[in-house]
Amino acid sequence: MNEQIQTELKKIFNGRFSLSESTRANYARGEDTFDPVLSQAVVFPETNEEVSKILKLCNEHKVPVVPFGTGTSLEGHVVGNENGITISLEKMNKVLSVNAGDFDCRVQANVTRKQLNEYLREDGVFFPIDPGADAALGGMASTSASGTMAVKYGTMRTVVSGLTVVLANGDIIKTGTRSKKSSAGYNLTNLFIGSEGTLGIITEVQLRLSPIPESIMSAVCYFPDLDSAVLTSQEIIQYGIPIARIEMLNKEQMEISIKYSKLENIKASPTLFFEFHGSEDSNKESIKIVEELSKNNGGSEFKWAESIEERNLLWKARHDVYYSVKALGKNMKVYSTDICVPISKLVECISWAEKEVKDKDLIAPMVGHVGDGNFHSIILYDPNDKEKQKLIKEYSDNLIEKALELEGTITGEHGIGLQKKGYLLKEHPDNLPVMKSIKRSIDPNNIMNPGKIFDLN
Repeated sequence: MNEQIQTELKKIFNGRFSLSESTRANYARGEDTFDPVLSQAVVFPETNEEVSKILKLCNEHKVPVVPFGTGTSLEGHVVGNENGITISLEKMNKVLSVNAGDFDCRVQANVTRKQLNEYLREDGVFFPIDPGADAALGGMASTSASGTMAVKYGTMRTVVSGLTVVLANGDIIKTGTRSKKSSAGYNLTNLFIGSEGTLGIITEVQLRLSPIPESIMSAVCYFPDLDSAVLTSQEIIQYGIPIARIEMLNKEQMEISIKYSKLENIKASPTLFFEFHGSEDSNKESIKIVEELSKNNGGSEFKWAESIEERNLLWKARHDVYYSVKALGKNMKVYSTDICVPISKLVECISWAEKEVKDKDLIAPMVGHVGDGNFHSIILYDPNDKEKQKLIKEYSDNLIEKALELEGTITGEHGIGLQKKGYLLKEHPDNLPVMKSIKRSIDPNNIMNPGKIFDLN
């Protein structure tokens, strides 16, 4: 980054432009396994126009740019660029409009999901997409995130109806509309969802909201083995039972979560967490069928959350699994896998993964959004143990091969980042040339988060 750019950015942003090493270190990576890479500077815009000014300047001088939200990504999306700058969107955190009657809202990119739902709590609506971390909604759109409620409410691709995006040359574009549907031209909204900051910077998101259900009921059910739990979830989906969440935790993860989250009167067994959203009558009808299916597969009686506080504690424990594993040892790292397969193949895939983990003697508890075929191994390791890291790489490679063999995908919700570039080539070798041509067309100087998703050159 040359003196001219520094001078220009200091003039525009004053105290919102930093060259200090400590600031640069704070924005050098996410919750991933990569060593931090410090960009040459960090800048903190507050408006679309300010983002535009940064990108125009960087594009003119071919300076790489890394967008940064809350830093909760797991695949290396926000690792810095030693030749470029990081743009933190943390000051772009305003809810711009809410239209409860139309079930939609518009937010700036760094509004988090918890912040939005707190803002909406008096309006009778809520935002349902809930990855484990309290992620920024712009970042969630850029990685096509989902979470525990995807089985009922879908993913970010389902709930985003429009975006404001600043392109590499500084142009500000708005995609989509507030209407329920549109057939006007190319679907640019979905082009930018999942683009991981490589095509432009998402600065505003138009979101679809959902009515708060009349009745919410949560329960856990224990199973004699993991296969029985996963088979139950598969049957629930295949029967077409309307359910909001089905989450699987294997025995090892339950042991860890019980201690970390201080859960009381909960057993350390392969477990399904259930949640039902609807009217009281419809929930009771669904629960009756789910209980029968669970019992047929050796499941226990349902243990119900008796209060909102108990229900929230259960789901907080589920959302905190990454941190619960990380807390098992000092100076340890966590590598979290993420694959997704057709629901009919889920039992085979998870059973294979559990055996592979045992054969390689890995500390790798499993959790899964089993209602939509998505699961994770959360692998704890010592960064100084090179042999263990080789085994983790072998397991990850083999798991990817298994997912593709079963006609699944290498990532259901984490995205590609730096971590899965090689795997993307395995899944979509025919698509990559098209992706690269789109990238070259929109970002000819390759300044936007270069090296993420794929290597252009």
